Order: sequence, then structure tokens, then C-alpha cells
Amino acid sequence: MDLFKQYFYFFAAWYFRFWAQFMLNSWNPRVIVITGSSGKTTLMHLLDSQIGAFAKFSHHANSAIGVPFDILGLYRESLSITEWPGLILRAPFKAFSQAPSEKFYVVECDCDRPNEGKFLAQFLRPEVTLWVSLSRTHSVNFDKLVQKNKFQKAEDAIAHEFGYFLEYTKNRSIINGDSPYMQNQKSRTRSEIIEITQSQFLQEYSLTLNGTHFVINGQYYDFPQLHPQEVFYSIAMTRELTEHLGLPFDQDFSELQMPPGRSSLFKGIKNTILVDSTYNANLISMKAILDMFERINARDKWVVLGDMRELGKEDQEEHQRLAQILSTKNLQKIILMGSSINKYTYPELVKLLNNDQKIVKLDDHKQTLQYLKDNIQGQETILFKASQSQVFEGFIEPLLENSEDIKKLPRREIYWINYRSKKGL
Repeated sequence: MDLFKQYFYFFAAWYFRFWAQFMLNSWNPRVIVITGSSGKTTLMHLLDSQIGAFAKFSHHANSAIGVPFDILGLYRESLSITEWPGLILRAPFKAFSQAPSEKFYVVECDCDRPNEGKFLAQFLRPEVTLWVSLSRTHSVNFDKLVQKNKFQKAEDAIAHEFGYFLEYTKNRSIINGDSPYMQNQKSRTRSEIIEITQSQFLQEYSLTLNGTHFVINGQYYDFPQLHPQEVFYSIAMTRELTEHLGLPFDQDFSELQMPPGRSSLFKGIKNTILVDSTYNANLISMKAILDMFERINARDKWVVLGDMRELGKEDQEEHQRLAQILSTKNLQKIILMGSSINKYTYPELVKLLNNDQKIVKLDDHKQTLQYLKDNIQGQETILFKASQSQVFEGFIEPLLENSEDIKKLPRREIYWINYRSKKGL
């Protein structure tokens, strides 16, 4: 079944890429690729706030099928299979319609499976690539390459797939210079390489519930949103890119609007503060957000955490590493819900802390929501984070002080509303 899905996936991707190539040739934009395991969407919004008037952004597409869709102007209304015949029929007509007027195409690209990076890199052949991070995301799809001894670890296989973007980049590659996995891929590109490193670029980082402060290369940046320290890579990459393109740079990022689920703050019941980081989760994003949360000056800090999905053979190790990270944090309550986090994180965390009084393991969504309603006393600051399929935004909805804030949460589409309902939310 998995082989069939993979075959169908790339068969469909090749079909839509064939027609999208006509549009791309007609349009002929300067292509900027944003890639990495996490942080891509934040970087895209930082860039949008700077060069939005000059560029088309693939805000809702990053896959081998999604990127050709975006170029052709095709959109899925639902996740129903009945949509496909109409999309297939419309693609040839879309290929020869009016090309976009923007000079630049800023496109987010993922590597969820083997060959996806190569497929997109060969298609887009970017002028500039910005590679922001590397971790074990979707590692379940790369386990077979490790089993066949093509790579020593899943990270090596994933890095090699992302490395295709460097290989096909024409002019400049801007990378996270602190990643050893990116360092191993540098030899694959003939483009100029700019490395962003913490030691050379970041001088200061601090935050409160009112916003985040950075000093990067001697320049001050203040944001009204909460951002983890790792966002400095994206800020520095944004500045490097605007300078390369010869475009103006707004140091205040006055036009920046962050999408839902990226550490958004809400007022909750009983004077609580709810931190919505439910967009998605892997280990590096979990650590980044937990490090950020630790810096917040609050009296009573809780975390509500769920599974990191699609990790394959690395599932146990990654969830145990999460326990090690949690054991170093000053938290008053750690609430865990999910099969993997309960199986691997919970026992490791109890062992590390030698105290299970502040650790709560819950079985399902309904039980977790009821626990929160019954045990919130007031004044708590509560962080929510899990992979998107865990739909942890469903815990935040009933805890909001103002129901109008529901529309600011992620996954408002009908599919996700129905999915949360099945989970009892």
C-alpha cells in the first residue's frame, strides 16, 4: 500500500509539474527557495513583510504536488478524492493562462519523502536557496534508506535530500552554518555560500510576554510577537537576501504578520495566558519553544505536550530526548497526552526528575480537556505544542476568555473541524 501511495504521489506530481513547467517558462521569475525541517513558514513571513510587493509567495504549498499547483493556480477545496478529475482536467488550461506579474517567486519546499527534494530542485532551479534547519522530520520515510546502508543515520538521508536544493542553486546558498549536516552538503553546490552562525551573528536575545528583542550583527530588532532564539537565523537570512536582491530592508519588520499556531498569545479563563504553538512539532522545534517558554517571567508555568509524529524507528529516541529537555526546565505542571509521549517520554521523565507529582499522563483528548478545566486555578501561563495531527488547538478553544479569538487558531477548515469533533473536542 505504501509503495502504491508513493508511486501515485510522484505520478501525480510529474503530471502537474509537466503543465506547470509551461507556466514557469512563460513567467520566468527569479526563484528563491526556502527549505528546512522547521522554521520555513516563519522565514517566509519575514520575507513577505520585506519584499511582498515584488514577489509571489507559495504560502499554502510546499510539496512536489503543491508547488506545481501553486504555479498553475490550482487549489484543493477539500481532501476528497473526488476533486482530482477536475484538477487533472484544468491543469492544461491553467498552463497557458496569464502568467503572474511578480518578478520573484518565493517558494517553500519540503522533503517529506525520498526524491522530493530532487524533484523540486530540478524543477525550480533556484537563483537563491535559504536552508534554515535540519532535524528528524518525517524520518519514517527515510528509514528504508538507512536499512539498505545507503546512509548511516536518518539525519544523513534527510540532509542529502535537502542537499539537492544546494546542488541546483545557481547563484547563492544561505545556510544555517551551525548545522554539521548542512556542512556535509556544501560540496554539492557551485553557488556562493553564506553561513549564518550564532557566534558571528547573534549578540543579544531576550523576551517578555510583550515581545522579543534581538541584536544581530549590531542591529536591533524588536517584535511584538514571541519568537524562539533560533529565529535569528531567519532574520539574518532575510537581510542577506534583500541585500543580494538590491531591495530595501525594513529593520522594524512593520508589515510582519505571523500565521496561527506560532506562539500566539491569548487571554484564557481565570486570568490565564495561553501560548498557542500547536502548528506542528519535531524535536528541534519542541526544544526551541521550551527554551523560549523558560525565559518568560511567569509565576505558574504549565506545558501541555503531545506526540511528534512520523518519526519511524527514531520515535522512541526522540521522545526520550524530549524527556531530557523537559527535565531541565522550571515548570510547575507537565501534561502529556499521546501514545508515544506517554510510552517513552513519561517514564523517562519520571526517572529523570525522581518526582511524578508535577507530571500528568492522560489518555485522550476528552480526558485532557476535562483535566484542564478541573485543575486550572487561575493566573497560569500554559504552553500547548504537538504535531498538527494531534489538533491541540482544540484544547485552547474552550479555554479562551474571548470566543472571537477562535478564528485566530490554526486549522479552521471543515476537515479539521470534523476531525476535532471525532476526538471529542
